[in-house]
Amino acid sequence: MVFSWRENKQNNNTTPPFTSDYPKQDEPTLSSSVMMPLPAHGVPANQNLTSVEREFWRQPDNQGYRPCLAFSLDYRKASAKISKEKRKFLVVVVSGGLNQQRNQIVDAVVIARILGAALVVPVLQKTLQADVRVVSSLPSTHLLSQQSIENQMPFHVSPMWIRARFLHQLNEEGLLILKGLDSRLSKNLPPDLQKLRCKVAFHALRFASPIRDLGNQIARRMWIEGPYIAVHLRIEKDVWVRTGCLTGLGAEYDEVIAKDRESNPDFLTDKLNMTNSARRLSGLCPLSALEVARLLKALGAPSNARIYVAGGEPFGGNRAVQPLVHEFPNIVTKQMLARHGELTPYMNKPSVLAAIDYIVSLSSDVFMPSHGGNMGRAMQGHRAYVGHRKYIKPNKRMMLPLLEDRSVSDEEFRRTMQKLHRYSQGQPESRNNKFDRDVLAYPVPDCMCKQ
Repeated sequence: MVFSWRENKQNNNTTPPFTSDYPKQDEPTLSSSVMMPLPAHGVPANQNLTSVEREFWRQPDNQGYRPCLAFSLDYRKASAKISKEKRKFLVVVVSGGLNQQRNQIVDAVVIARILGAALVVPVLQKTLQADVRVVSSLPSTHLLSQQSIENQMPFHVSPMWIRARFLHQLNEEGLLILKGLDSRLSKNLPPDLQKLRCKVAFHALRFASPIRDLGNQIARRMWIEGPYIAVHLRIEKDVWVRTGCLTGLGAEYDEVIAKDRESNPDFLTDKLNMTNSARRLSGLCPLSALEVARLLKALGAPSNARIYVAGGEPFGGNRAVQPLVHEFPNIVTKQMLARHGELTPYMNKPSVLAAIDYIVSLSSDVFMPSHGGNMGRAMQGHRAYVGHRKYIKPNKRMMLPLLEDRSVSDEEFRRTMQKLHRYSQGQPESRNNKFDRDVLAYPVPDCMCKQ
């Protein structure tokens, strides 16, 4: 099991990292349960850095935003009944990668709250005791074998839709089993439910102890040597298959991907009728290792910068990563940082390996994904929630035409990249600026406010 629930254990010697507007009984849990990164290093001293390189390592201004999960009086009044629910139970079946599981668990708690049901999970959790009742197993009066699994929910449904569809069944039968929750719940919820999402994701959910301990050990080994960049390099085989993009490694490699895609046509996830070139120029393709290297270099990353590469096995092996290594030789992975035997129990457990990547990436001074996705969004929101650690969101649509234009000089490319990414490197960005933004990626203003 990768995830566990945050226990409500108080430590009188721990200084709360944040203040909150919660009622007294919630303060110990909320003030001590956030998964915090190791401290940012700031601009390295005693190094001959250019002004652009110094700016690259500088952390953004968080503008005074802090976690702010003040639930309404009506929400808290309703909690008195909901948190003691013993007749209606919600069971959810989660699937997918690490961050997909995380998103589904978060939404499962919110759906349980909407329906006023007790949520069944493997481990009793205390952080959410004021919001929903969470039990470790079903009572004997509720038999799973007699129940059907609901797995046909449409995308982005509202709380009203959920109540209309499931509340009568839940009241009659006492049990509801849901499967396939990914992106089913609307991103635009009432304020209290948005706060609940943040409370689950940033406070209640944590990695299981052995995974967390190993991840923290590996993160410290990277951190102790000074500032570092974490790059989530999305160039695994399944990413190329699902995105419908060319690998940039040559016809031989592209042919392998094309054959896999033909045998699994459902894998292609976006805009089937687009050409390879149009797909790439629309920003639907992952950045290659070369494109990542050129962007980092243009934004001021010094050539001796230490880079932690997160992600699965790259398609094409060393050949695929070589352009990044050529520009930035100080590259490490979890396999290189781990000591003998530490990763052995988890080599066939991709979710655990992804959890280690998550922990090490969270403590990086700079984080950049080469492609959008659940990991990138999770890291964006988590880094914002703990103080707006620097996060570079590549503007692929604007940069790719410049990369392909041979008349554009390195200096012109550098100036343009710095201008394009000036306001997308970790500064507070409001969820309200764009419809359907996920609060877990954009916690301002629903879950953070100026205090």
